Amino acid sequence: MTGAGFDDQDRPARILVVDDNEASRYITGGWLRRNGHEIVEADTGAGALSAVRVPGIDLVILDVNLPDMSGFEVCEAIKNDPLTAALPVVHVSASLIEASDRAVGLTRGADAYLSEPVDPGELLATVKAALRYYRARAAAERLAARLSRLTAASLRINAARTFPALVTAAAQGAAAVLDSAATVLLRLRDGGEMWGSAGPSGEVTLSATPLIEHLADEELLDGTTSAVRTLPDGQTCAVLARIKPDQPITCVALPVQSVVAPDERDLLVQIGLTTAVAAEGLRAFADEHDIALALQRSLLPSGLPRATGVTMAARYVPASTVAQVGGDFYEVTELGDRLLVAIGDVTGHSIEAATIMGEVRHALRAYAIEGHPPDLIVDRLNAMLRRFHPDGLTTLCVLLLDKATGRATFANAGHIPPLIIDGDGARYLRLPGALLGVQAPRPAPTTLDISPGTTIVLMTDGLIERRTVPLDVDMEHLRASMRADESPEAICERLLSSYGRHKDDDIALLVLHRD
Repeated sequence: MTGAGFDDQDRPARILVVDDNEASRYITGGWLRRNGHEIVEADTGAGALSAVRVPGIDLVILDVNLPDMSGFEVCEAIKNDPLTAALPVVHVSASLIEASDRAVGLTRGADAYLSEPVDPGELLATVKAALRYYRARAAAERLAARLSRLTAASLRINAARTFPALVTAAAQGAAAVLDSAATVLLRLRDGGEMWGSAGPSGEVTLSATPLIEHLADEELLDGTTSAVRTLPDGQTCAVLARIKPDQPITCVALPVQSVVAPDERDLLVQIGLTTAVAAEGLRAFADEHDIALALQRSLLPSGLPRATGVTMAARYVPASTVAQVGGDFYEVTELGDRLLVAIGDVTGHSIEAATIMGEVRHALRAYAIEGHPPDLIVDRLNAMLRRFHPDGLTTLCVLLLDKATGRATFANAGHIPPLIIDGDGARYLRLPGALLGVQAPRPAPTTLDISPGTTIVLMTDGLIERRTVPLDVDMEHLRASMRADESPEAICERLLSSYGRHKDDDIALLVLHRD
């Protein structure tokens, strides 16, 4: 990145001339005005200290002999004040002109020391040199601060996990780095757009901005990753960025006066490219998540059977923070006058977990069609997993319901117990049993009469589990929320709305109501 050149560093300045002699102030001010500088005058040390605290002073020419305090003391006060410490100070004296006097002046903070009578050329050259040094240092400090803010902004941009969060981070980052209002436009793969604007104070709005509409037809040449454009209105400067030719364009735009210097344009390009990289990462994540979700859904039932005397509803919600497929599943199969219902969860998120889930579900159906009761189905699935997938630990709850009599047989393998809701309220049916994949004695099945009007809720732990709260606490909270008059569809919608948002685990939910 480049800094300001000499032409910029030599621009006219606002100079404070401090001297109790009016004629000296007039002469010095005249020389400086003829070179384009603006002059502010003071005739005492106190007046000088008051004047330098007003923003806009670039340099101080300070007489050593003042009526109320010495120029040495004034200079020392200027340099010790954080608000004015960066101001260059040039001492001028007609009496204290020895080498020792100059040494004292420079030691106490002055940047130069001139003896009267002062040659106009020497004064102007000294002023120019002092301004160049301080302006270059100020530019370097400003750039360092901006680079620090750029680093912080880049971290926030790359940490964004959604497109709205990315737009917010990029707009706020650009506004912070370049001390200006900023607008960000993300093009999505489906042709849609995501907008966001931020002011220097950090406020953000996600809305369409007319300012960016000029960029709707802008394109980058093949192979070009970024380009800076000035919009036709002459008021807006924008960077267009992408990582590969086939990727949608990302745009970051600011008022044109905010990106005048080359280093400011470099910073704008860096923000644009960082945002483009992060946007492509989110697009890739979204694509991967869609593929994973399609694969997951292909392994689940395509629909629920219309069983006489039973109303059902089911939901599957993938984890919101991972793109891999998981192992949550449910199964509903009609077996003549009986209904097989099951829900399970293979540990982990991976292709292997999904593969095991598919095998367990299909084997479950096969064993059920052969006429095995739930406890024997669990035994056979356990044997299968221990032989072919010893690391595929799985929880499972199986229910076989006689639709005519309401007689239900349950077998459980380490899964969250079913929630039974009837006229007496809601209660968990506590069922013992180790999870599948573990060699352990299996208890006898549990039999229960399900009377008309009873609802059974089966779920995986992703619905209610929170890492910072004991599972029993969340289970009790869910139980207490249940009502006997809710339909299966209403229960699914309410539970997902109340418990299923922004989870890092998959959710399978199956609700059965005996009419």
